[in-house]
Amino acid sequence: MLKHKKYFAALLVASMALSSCSDDFLEIKPRGTDLESNYYQNQQEALNGLVAVYDVVGMQSSGFVTKLTALNSASDDHFAGGGGPNDVTSIQVWSNYTLDPATGPQGDLWSKGFSGVFRANVLLQKLPQVPMDEALKARYRAEATFLRAYFYFDLVRLFENIPLFTEPVSTADMYDVLQANPADVYAQIEADILAALPDLPAQVNLETEAGRATEGMARAVLGKVYLQQEKFAEAAEQFEMVNGTPGGTSQYGYKLLDNYADLFAVDNKYNSESIFEIAHTNTSNGDWGCVGCTEGNVLNIMVGPRGYNPIAENAPDYVSGWSFLTITPELNNAMENDPRKSATIADLDSLEKAGAVTYEKGYNNTGYFLEKFAGRQKDRSTGGGVMELNFRQNIYEIRLADSYLLEAEALVRGGGNTSRAQALLDAVRARVGLPSIPVTIDTVLEERRLELAGEGHRWFDLIRNGRAAEALASKGFVAGKHEILPIPLLELDNTLMEQNQEYGGTK
Repeated sequence: MLKHKKYFAALLVASMALSSCSDDFLEIKPRGTDLESNYYQNQQEALNGLVAVYDVVGMQSSGFVTKLTALNSASDDHFAGGGGPNDVTSIQVWSNYTLDPATGPQGDLWSKGFSGVFRANVLLQKLPQVPMDEALKARYRAEATFLRAYFYFDLVRLFENIPLFTEPVSTADMYDVLQANPADVYAQIEADILAALPDLPAQVNLETEAGRATEGMARAVLGKVYLQQEKFAEAAEQFEMVNGTPGGTSQYGYKLLDNYADLFAVDNKYNSESIFEIAHTNTSNGDWGCVGCTEGNVLNIMVGPRGYNPIAENAPDYVSGWSFLTITPELNNAMENDPRKSATIADLDSLEKAGAVTYEKGYNNTGYFLEKFAGRQKDRSTGGGVMELNFRQNIYEIRLADSYLLEAEALVRGGGNTSRAQALLDAVRARVGLPSIPVTIDTVLEERRLELAGEGHRWFDLIRNGRAAEALASKGFVAGKHEILPIPLLELDNTLMEQNQEYGGTK
């Protein structure tokens, strides 16, 4: 426990062991562990600090827990899968709702969020004294402020009762920190994004700055923040600015791709549908000595079929993976006649019955795997490091079809412009050749399920709309408890924080 606390404190005062994200502007690899008190002496060091904040967005734990894998495993569309019931226990226990304060993904998700908050706060504290161009400084400040809001949004949605830090906290004071009222956290998130908006660019040069925060990205996150609080009119307003005319090109250049499957082509990064994208690379030389250090996409190896053996000449070129996040029969049935199915679900059961492949039946095997992220032989790393940890497929945090359907949800639930909501739903369906259907909250949520399957949105959709208890009952979900995660047990040691009452605490 003491070791864990020392780690938590170290993030507050010495987060300058800077690692890097991948691609373009994020391709910066600072060396050394400069003490924070001696850092931020010039523009380059300020940029390095900003890269350190961005780096947390794509953080993957050494235990193979990521935000996306954890959220998918908890939804009704996936089982945890893997090699057995104790394979990556953290996601197994969320998938079957046996998690408790000591066991689950909460430690990794908490550490990720507060790592980002702490790094952002250090940069925001130091920036005023850095000698550099003032306009550029304002942009760095806006990016760090927006990212702090983004990290806090995940934290408050997942844990509800969390500390609220808007500046670095000393090691001595850390143990006296109290949890904030969730309403105050949401107010700070809103204030941060609104403060950041004037100094964020409308667009960035994708050759040099791909992945950096933009005005559209910030408005999309703000729309989600408002929607989570059922501020429907405010949410719809933000999404409309992001989305523009349904089916057209928005003021920020966003446009639905013509071909749905192209969204998941590994080389199609930062395309017109991408609003907020998490970068991965196959050049970080990730190896087993530090799984959490890799910048490759571990999801690609995790979701591939275990023991995969192609027999037919035209069999898919999957890399043999670890069979996590198997698709439930219910999702497969829901997508049976949907044009998006072939880009979403890999039907290994049918391939094996046809004599095209064989594969090992892992835990929770259904025969259905997540096609969107299953690693392919053609995408194997040709550089250093181990193959399993160095896939380069990026992940969408927010894309335009997601934003369309969130606006439609806000309009329907808030009694807004039904015609616009209908047009937004129609545009998503028309892209894949599906006819118009009447817009209701049921049709919007079902469209989100099919359009965004496997992309980490389903669990939040169910929780936000009060449908989790019914949809997840067969997995062990208990209403009034499992809508949030427990505060990680180690974070309560020798502090004034209290456990959520849903998990035996008083908060």
